[in-house]
Amino acid sequence: MNIMFVSVAERTREIGVRKAIGAKRRNILLQFLIEAACICLLGGLIGLGIAWGTTLAVSHFLFPASLSGPIVAIALLVSLLTGVIAGFLPAWRAARMDPVDALRSE
Repeated sequence: MNIMFVSVAERTREIGVRKAIGAKRRNILLQFLIEAACICLLGGLIGLGIAWGTTLAVSHFLFPASLSGPIVAIALLVSLLTGVIAGFLPAWRAARMDPVDALRSE
């Protein structure tokens, strides 16, 4: 969530320009929600890559282990939902910004 708050703060001017030329709140909200979901999904994929490598090492040296398809799907779904939930408040603040105040920033 903190990363998304920083992203909104750094792009205040861009948000103001988009709103000034007619972007709807829904468009800006979706932009930031999709960005947050993609960041968390990428983190989930990196985590699954680490888990896959660890599973291979454990199954080779210690005992049989495997990653099942449903567990992988649940892990990706949880990371995607985490992104949407954590990104909602910053996206909502970005969508509610007044274009004049956003353009005046910096």
